[in-house]
Amino acid sequence: MGIRSIKDLSLKGRRVLIRVDFNVPMDANGAISDDNRIRAALPTVRHAIEAGAKVVLMSHMGRPKGEVIKSLSLVPVARRLSELLGTSVNMASDCIGAEVKSMVDGLKDGEVLLLENLRFHKGESKNEPEFAKALAELADVYINDAFATAHRAHASNVGVCEFVKEKAAGFLLSAEVEHMDKALKHPVRPLAAIVGGAKVSGKLEVIENLLDKVDKLLIGGGMAYTFMKALGLNIGTSLCEDDLLDTAKTILEKAKAQGVKLYLPVDGSVVKEVAADAPFVFKSVQEFCDDDKGVDIGPATRQLYAEVLSDCGTIVWNGPMGIFEMEAFAKGTVEVAHAVAESKALTIVGGGDTDAAVHKAGVLDKIDFVSTAGGAFLEMLGGHELPGVKALED
Repeated sequence: MGIRSIKDLSLKGRRVLIRVDFNVPMDANGAISDDNRIRAALPTVRHAIEAGAKVVLMSHMGRPKGEVIKSLSLVPVARRLSELLGTSVNMASDCIGAEVKSMVDGLKDGEVLLLENLRFHKGESKNEPEFAKALAELADVYINDAFATAHRAHASNVGVCEFVKEKAAGFLLSAEVEHMDKALKHPVRPLAAIVGGAKVSGKLEVIENLLDKVDKLLIGGGMAYTFMKALGLNIGTSLCEDDLLDTAKTILEKAKAQGVKLYLPVDGSVVKEVAADAPFVFKSVQEFCDDDKGVDIGPATRQLYAEVLSDCGTIVWNGPMGIFEMEAFAKGTVEVAHAVAESKALTIVGGGDTDAAVHKAGVLDKIDFVSTAGGAFLEMLGGHELPGVKALED
């Protein structure tokens, strides 16, 4: 990557400022409902502690837009992190300023301080140099371990790098980038990409970039119906972006011209109205009526996709195959998760719904790598350089 790792730096006795992603979901009572993002940062944090660093952690929470919002404080995160580390984590009342700097300077080797929500300051999202410099004054060494925010050019992941001489990637960010490079730049072939979700517009760059890289492209979810309509099929009232029909045709033609095998659903779970308890039937895509709405891939498509994936060397997956939030229409996504898990390929999964599908299917331990990111994962799939990664390059 042209980027140093935290393990390459001398940390003992030094102030090590680490950008982590502790933007965790909270329940109505203000308790953390899912601590996976905190756990994901533990290897980097523990390494810094064991190396004798004065550890300073910074993160955002939610979107306070420069205002101090009590419900978005990182205090609950400090408590949970203390439990997971088995050591006390000090909590700062802000992320910059004289009081914070005094707390940082007072840290002993191996101690940890968590700064308050970065986005309580407008300078964070705006990447204001003054704010970035104030953060940098807390550091001898800067580490970025927040891949999920790497697609944003913010003060805590881009601006701060202008003011700290020594910088490197944490273990999580390194693993994220290395796995994506392995999948998209140096894949074991055949390389298959599974792209799902509601709209083609949200994944257009991803699909177009992947056509230059993959051997097989499997499309599911609501976006599949735009492609079906582009082929002249009756999709009833299924989700469709009519303004992208010509684009869909172009993608289909490009896939054929480049020898990419592009797969669309051959059948679907069909309802008249979307509801959790709606009666549904399975129909081939040639059998849809004018009032039919596709909500999931059908059994024939599930079997087809499993067969297509069975001989792959690398599989990358983003996006569900249907209205995954409703139990009745989650089966296609869950069965694809099983097919991915049972393959012998290097398997990389990213995106919130896809991550949830892997957990729901009970196959997490059979997936080689599950990305913590949504937007950054899509940006890399789309072929974009990530500002938060670029800033670490020497």
